[in-house]
Amino acid sequence: MFADLLAGDLKLSTARFELAPMASLDAEDIFAAFSDPEVVRFMDIDPQVDVAQSQAVIAWAQHLRATGQGVRWVIRWREDRAFVGTCGFNSLVLERGCRGEIGYDVRRSAWGEQVMNEVMPLLVRYGFGTLGLRRIEAMVTPGNSWSCALLERHGFECEGVLRQYGFWKDAFWDQIVYSKLG
Repeated sequence: MFADLLAGDLKLSTARFELAPMASLDAEDIFAAFSDPEVVRFMDIDPQVDVAQSQAVIAWAQHLRATGQGVRWVIRWREDRAFVGTCGFNSLVLERGCRGEIGYDVRRSAWGEQVMNEVMPLLVRYGFGTLGLRRIEAMVTPGNSWSCALLERHGFECEGVLRQYGFWKDAFWDQIVYSKLG
């Protein structure tokens, strides 16, 4: 069961970054990122207007982890512990699937720092190794060419488009499906 695998410390690291599960003390940092319209441009949320919305995101992430349905980490620079973004598994399916869906976002001040180029291999190793997944997938909103390129650089294959798959920001949105098999 994923809940057992998601218990404990769950801190991860790369050469430049430390990842820790989202916690209530991260609310101000998440708000600073998610209140930026450019950061949330391709996400299924509107720019946040108060820190209570960030606290709701953290509560959602903590519920995912507690129930074994996913895990979201906060990414920080190792050097000074400054907030960079978030990443993780938005959903985990064990029964009849053995798959996980990843998601990630980076604060605008860290754009161009190759954050996800360094973090993505860690997420993939964690998914295929620790979690024992067979498939890792990502949904990308059309127009987010940066995310498509990132996934392709890391061996994900484009499987197609789910037309009008989601509804947010008062519109239906297509989603480009990417996957990597372990």
